Amino acid sequence: MRPRVHLVNPSHLSFGVAVITPRWLYVLAAATGHEWGDPVIVDETLEAMDVGSIAAGDVVGIGIHTGNARRGYEIGRIARERGAWVVYGGIHASLFPQEPHAQGSAHAVVTGDGDLVWSQVVRDCLSGTPKAVYDGGRVGGDRFVAARWDLLPEGRYMWASVQTVRGCPKHCSFCSVWRTDGQAPRQRSVDVVVEEIVELRRRGFRFIALADDNFYPVTLDDLAMARRRHDPTRLRELEALRRERFQLMSALAQLPDDMVFFTQITMEAAEDPAFLDAMREAKIRGALVGVESVTPEGLKDVYKGFNLAGEALVARLKTFRRHGVHVLGSFIFGLPSDTTATFDATVALAKQADLTFAQFVLLTPFPGTLDFEKWAASPEQRGVAVDGIPVTQHWLIAPERRPKLFSPHPTMSVEEIRVRAQGAWDQFYSWTAVWERSRVVRSMKARVAFMLISKLYRQMYANTGIATDSARVARSARIARVMATAVRRLFIGAPMPDLQVPTVAVEEQVA
Repeated sequence: MRPRVHLVNPSHLSFGVAVITPRWLYVLAAATGHEWGDPVIVDETLEAMDVGSIAAGDVVGIGIHTGNARRGYEIGRIARERGAWVVYGGIHASLFPQEPHAQGSAHAVVTGDGDLVWSQVVRDCLSGTPKAVYDGGRVGGDRFVAARWDLLPEGRYMWASVQTVRGCPKHCSFCSVWRTDGQAPRQRSVDVVVEEIVELRRRGFRFIALADDNFYPVTLDDLAMARRRHDPTRLRELEALRRERFQLMSALAQLPDDMVFFTQITMEAAEDPAFLDAMREAKIRGALVGVESVTPEGLKDVYKGFNLAGEALVARLKTFRRHGVHVLGSFIFGLPSDTTATFDATVALAKQADLTFAQFVLLTPFPGTLDFEKWAASPEQRGVAVDGIPVTQHWLIAPERRPKLFSPHPTMSVEEIRVRAQGAWDQFYSWTAVWERSRVVRSMKARVAFMLISKLYRQMYANTGIATDSARVARSARIARVMATAVRRLFIGAPMPDLQVPTVAVEEQVA
């Protein structure tokens, strides 16, 4: 039997239905080519992998980030025992290219982007000559590979995902993107992006996440600074990037009215009314905005001084809503400057600012970030271990034994922070609070749908992430599985097989 290529997205929790398609799986499926047949795609957020499907001589590609590395290594060890070639890629593998060899029985590791190098990796494995490490580098936006959405399983995802730009010019201390993907935005051409979106709408996807590191890569301040420095070359580069953003949004505006887009941007977009208006016309109805902290001290803790705090923050967040963009605000708890009053104050501000959704995460030192480097080098971490595993390699600790907070807080215990963070989720997503926020939609049916979606979001991202009781985590996963199946129907539309690509995308790109 001909060897097969398996592409695996590891997860220790499965929900049966997932919110957003893991784009990288389908990009690498396209990058695999057709020489070895269609790859077998396994997304464990849907169902756990059937390891019996792996045969000797197969190639098993496993994409890992820090949160799922341990499960990825488990799969890799099993695959190698079954005689398969084992290859790792993803952010975590790029940061620690030797760890997959030591922990996950890797034959090869791909660092950087896999778009162009992956087919060579497969070829080398099947010829029995894989290299220990392949450097995929940072692929230019004009060379990004379009995903193979024809391989999507039927009825398993609520939203599709399309990438328009990689890289982020910011340097937040808790984020590794600007180090792994770079600070120079790498944008795909408008026509290629729109063609991919049209393909997804033809298949019935109405809701699409623009899976970018930062959809707003050029701020008004960036342009002003280039002008002050009398740097015409840099100014032209920035103006071209900004112009392409508007061209893309103009093209999205021509797509069917039932489509909804969601993205991730920085707070500075609120200072750019022309950009927000273009987002509204493009049907970009929501955006994840990293608020992180509601105090000036907290923003200094995470190197995010370009954000505002207090009443100024409320006003800026409300600006998004006035321009028709709903915000999913992201907040971090456990910062050194946090007090017992921070939790209620954060929830109160989220409500006052008319946030449609919010998430409250615990400060976690992720590899590749400034926070991690500072934390891992601190004397307090020397010798600290769980089950013999250094806490500075917390991703290798079993999830049920893994600490929820890694840095001692000057005024609160870890358990107090965890309980208060859970309380923030409970407050913001109480039935009363969710019903009040559901007024953002008009019909009773839509309000009920909004409540179900809000509760599902809480089940997937709060109880399964903050809870320490493994029984509670498992129970939440079961509830989320039942809810997700029903909620998915609210997002999917009738297929549009005859939908055409808007000509405006090509015309404006040429212009």
